[in-house]
Amino acid sequence: MSDLRKVKVDGKEVEVPAHYTLLQACEEAGAEIPRFCFHERLSIAGNCRMCLVELKGAPKPIASCAWGVRDCRPGPNGEPPEVITRSPTVKKAREGVLEFLLINHPLDCPICDQGGECDLQDQTMAYGVDASRFHENKRAVEDKYIGPLVKTWMNRCIHCTRCIRFTTEVAGVAELGATGRGEDMEITTYLEHAMTSELQSNVVDLCPVGALTSRPYAFKARPWELSKTESIDVMDALGSNIRVDARGKEVMRILPRMNEAVNEEWISDKARHIVDGLRTQRLDRPYVRVDGRLRPATWQEAFAAIAARAKGADGKRIGAIAGDLATVEEMFALKLLMASLGSPNLDCRQDGAMLDPALGRGAYLFNATVEGIEAADALLIIGSNPRKEAPVLNARIRKRWRLGNFPVAVIGEPADLTYPYRHLGAGPDSLSRLAAGEEDFLDVLKAAKRPLVIVGQGAIARPDGAAVLSAAARLAAGLESADPEWVGFSVLHTAAARVGGLDIGFVPGESGLSTAGMIEAAGNGGLDTLFLLGADEIDMRALGSAFVVYVGTHGDAGAHRADVILPGAAFSEKSGLYVNTEGRVQIALRATFPPGDAREDWSILRALSGILGEPLPFDSLAELRAKLARAHPHLAYIDTIEPGEAAHVRALAEQGGEPGQAPFASPIRDFYLTNPIARASAVMAECSALHLGPPAAEAAE
Repeated sequence: MSDLRKVKVDGKEVEVPAHYTLLQACEEAGAEIPRFCFHERLSIAGNCRMCLVELKGAPKPIASCAWGVRDCRPGPNGEPPEVITRSPTVKKAREGVLEFLLINHPLDCPICDQGGECDLQDQTMAYGVDASRFHENKRAVEDKYIGPLVKTWMNRCIHCTRCIRFTTEVAGVAELGATGRGEDMEITTYLEHAMTSELQSNVVDLCPVGALTSRPYAFKARPWELSKTESIDVMDALGSNIRVDARGKEVMRILPRMNEAVNEEWISDKARHIVDGLRTQRLDRPYVRVDGRLRPATWQEAFAAIAARAKGADGKRIGAIAGDLATVEEMFALKLLMASLGSPNLDCRQDGAMLDPALGRGAYLFNATVEGIEAADALLIIGSNPRKEAPVLNARIRKRWRLGNFPVAVIGEPADLTYPYRHLGAGPDSLSRLAAGEEDFLDVLKAAKRPLVIVGQGAIARPDGAAVLSAAARLAAGLESADPEWVGFSVLHTAAARVGGLDIGFVPGESGLSTAGMIEAAGNGGLDTLFLLGADEIDMRALGSAFVVYVGTHGDAGAHRADVILPGAAFSEKSGLYVNTEGRVQIALRATFPPGDAREDWSILRALSGILGEPLPFDSLAELRAKLARAHPHLAYIDTIEPGEAAHVRALAEQGGEPGQAPFASPIRDFYLTNPIARASAVMAECSALHLGPPAAEAAE
């Protein structure tokens, strides 16, 4: 238990941990302390002086962000230290600080994108004065180029250094820094090159003034014009909590929401900047292929074309593949539709990942949980590059590494992960050597109280993936933990829909075909009809002459191959459940409506089932969710995790198999172009063209 100390704040006595700063102690007592440079997740700089308070016995006001509670001396008779936050001295000090900050700050408020959300505006209104005693010319600073995502207006910079500390400490890419001193100080990337971090746009949220703003969002809207909707990011499997800001029918921007257990307050650049991809290359009407060409059609014509092929057909010659962005509800509806047609051929693992939900949830979840990374004390990464596959989760790993005593080893492709690690090898043979005790890192894992083993899709989305997964589970199961509740075996997914699909059993039934099996069967004539629920990452050229029905949002690979296109709704245009890589059930709410004649995917499937003569047993989303909850009760509990069990990991370990020799490779080659929405985004295309992703450079010790 941490050491507690008593502090009196404005006459109110509170008891706080000794490691608290005075600023935190004051806030614990209910006092509001203004600040510019201080941020809870960054190191203390103490350079803006906005948080000055009076400490009884101190000769002058002190910076409360840089003064610890344990550094305060008690009174002459042992009384608790006394802090005053609303005295005339403090008021005058804050007015003086703001007057100095505004000496060189331009009067850009009417044209500044930070207007309405600006800390400097708000605090000047609350704590400043209405006039300045300075009449000299304001200094001018040249704007810097730091990439296509962050726009600089360096005349506005107040040198709080939040951006420098974020990129260095959280993102792990030390590209921003300061040159010069005093009035000549400037924040820059030194050589004015584009920043390379996948988290760089978080500096826009951190900047307390308008010095760093979003380049794609520049001059697009004011915050009071926007409707704000809570949602979930689907660009990776972490399920970062986001807020979708829309004006009318158009999504204008995406911002992070606070969730300590998932993404803290960060999101990746892809999650933030795929906004333009939501409105370009959209499918807004049904299409039917006639004489080799796709032609616009009505819903009735599209359904009639599907019914002509599927109605009364042999169910074993029909298949369905769910894509990476599908919600749980629409996968559940498609599974019911396939069952009514008598088809056992369905799969949500379009990359071919060898994950079997029949073994239990613990066989495919990130069992340690995202928050649990901070409790781990040794890490082995197998076949994954978390910096590309889940940048925010990688930042959590870096956060744990910065706390110290956290050895990390990697089996797979060498890459710059933003923290040092030992590279043990590239493929299954290295995993076998480690398990056999030929690597001393096994002793490190065995000595750890909470060892963490992360298995990526690069290790299991391959023909020998089941054997590799089983070998990794055997290694993890053989590590004893001091915590009986700790399950260190963790699968890092890359698809937002994957865990939800596995939870509802969207995998081949008895004698059913997997994704690879359906593609092969379609190519050789063994499959007549194939439903693609937003599945664009498969080899469309291998589908032969099969009749392809594509339910999706963008004119991507699936739409180009389809014989019938049924336009669906993007994640921002529907309410739906997603289950993240750790098994947390989350809900995305609708921010806008689908364009044109596009409809929500579950309603498309419900209407189609009626045309096929097998109407699904629900008529509304509420009825669908009620049926889903009866079939899978854990999906009814939002923001909770039904944990996997150690027994599931042991069952996976017993599967055995002989891994191949091919080295592991990350499934993500281009971080910015991983799904149809991202590929439709001009901003993501620009980032990809500039090679802003991390170079495949050796970062091992």
